[in-house]
Amino acid sequence: MSADSQFPRKDWSRVQRRALRPTEVVTRLSALPGWTLAGDGPDVAIEKTFRFADWHETMAFVNAVAWIAHAQDHHPDLSVHYGRCVVRWRTHDVQGLSDTDLACAAQVDALLAAP
Repeated sequence: MSADSQFPRKDWSRVQRRALRPTEVVTRLSALPGWTLAGDGPDVAIEKTFRFADWHETMAFVNAVAWIAHAQDHHPDLSVHYGRCVVRWRTHDVQGLSDTDLACAAQVDALLAAP
C-alpha cells in the first residue's frame, strides 16, 4: 500500500481530530520512510530532513510545503537552511499526533517522488 493511498487528501478543517495511540503512530509511521518521532508527551512530533543542492531548491520546496499546509489547514514547524529543510508535524489542539500529521507528511514526500 502506498503512502498516498494510506493517507488520502482530506479537508482537515472539517474533521474532528483526535490524538493517535502510540501503537497507531508506530504502525502508520512505518509507511513513511525517513520520518522519525521527535519529542515526547504533548510535544511529540514527526520530522524529516530534506536535502537540496542549493538555496533556491530549498525555498521552492518550502513554498510547496506551505501550499500543502494552507490547503490542509495544518501547519508544520519548518527549520530552513541552505541546502536543507527540516519539516516537523504535530497537532497542537490534540497535544500529540493525529491522522492529519501523517497525511500531510505523505503529501510532502509526494512532492519529491519520482514520476
